[in-house]
Amino acid sequence: MSDFHNPWSDKGRSNDSSNKSGLDQLIKKSQSKVANFINAKRKVFESGPDMGGRASLSAPPKKFYVGAALVLFITWLCTGFYTVQPDEEGVVLRFGSYSRTSVPGLNYKLPGPIESVIKVSVTRVNREIIGFRSTSADNPSIIFLRSSSNAQQDTNKIQSVPEESQMLTGDQNIVDIKLEVQWRITNAKDYLFNFRDLSTENTVKSCAESAMREVIGVHSISSVLADGRFQIEQQAKQLLQSILDSYQIGIHVDRLQMLAVQPPPEVIDAYRDVQSAKADKEKIINEAEAYRNAVIPEARGQAQQFIEEAEGYKQQVVANAKGEASRFVSVYQQYQKSKEITRKRMYLEAMEKILFGVNKIIIDNKISGNTVPYLSLQELMKQKNQDAPQLNVMSGVRNKVDSK
Repeated sequence: MSDFHNPWSDKGRSNDSSNKSGLDQLIKKSQSKVANFINAKRKVFESGPDMGGRASLSAPPKKFYVGAALVLFITWLCTGFYTVQPDEEGVVLRFGSYSRTSVPGLNYKLPGPIESVIKVSVTRVNREIIGFRSTSADNPSIIFLRSSSNAQQDTNKIQSVPEESQMLTGDQNIVDIKLEVQWRITNAKDYLFNFRDLSTENTVKSCAESAMREVIGVHSISSVLADGRFQIEQQAKQLLQSILDSYQIGIHVDRLQMLAVQPPPEVIDAYRDVQSAKADKEKIINEAEAYRNAVIPEARGQAQQFIEEAEGYKQQVVANAKGEASRFVSVYQQYQKSKEITRKRMYLEAMEKILFGVNKIIIDNKISGNTVPYLSLQELMKQKNQDAPQLNVMSGVRNKVDSK
């Protein structure tokens, strides 16, 4: 259904006649008065003497006809005045051919049948709907949007037209699109002489459907149903405008809007299942990404911590090794100078470290003489588990003493 006004139709002309100004009405009244006056005078001259007039054979004076003709001519010239409303343009035709375009306000044209004027509204927004029909007199797009919100009283007013709404996408899928186009006239001359609109052939609607099919044919179904709607609308609008401009019909497209985009009713349940699966997939991917973003920085932090600890241990070991090496070099230098003294000092220092905190039994050879030391094995066995490290140290000391 299109919200369209055809200026060539009789209905359009009657509407223009209803918008006549007071000047037009005054001219009509003047014409009526002149005609009544002429008819009255003619009856008087044609009536006999008994009717108060002259004999029927006597003719009226010549001046009367000249005056009457002059009045008729002036009245005829006055019929050329007409008004154009602020939202209109007047296309003046001279013997059926285009002469000029008049601006809003009071204008003049040669009286008919020499010139005629057709008034065209250039601010009125016309609508074309594609993919559905509305049985209501209200705005079809509003009715459709209300029906989409599950309003039962509005749903009954919408009738789908699959041959218009079903289109093929670039990935060989079918989508069902409900479309609205809003347009207005920008050039009254081109619109009247180059544009043809019949009930069975709507140029704007056919061009809009063709442009939308061409744009949909290069996009995937996911783009059409998801984030590509605005881009598709703009591309289709530009393509439609270029087509109409090539026809030179004086029409400007104000808006092209997709009211609804969905799969065909036969597969909509399966499509919803697919969309639900895709949503679950996206959810799992997002959760995995969140886990990845949380684990990787933590692992990197631990790795950096291990590296820093290893670097610290490395520096500690190297420093200790360098210290030991330096100490060994200094001791070796002293050893080169005095071997016996250095050896004995090292021995005493080692014994001091070994015997520190260890139970010791010291026997002087000068006092003991030939006395044999006695050690209780039972007592040693009792203390074995407790003092095993100490016994091992004593054994080592004994071996060193014996070797001396």
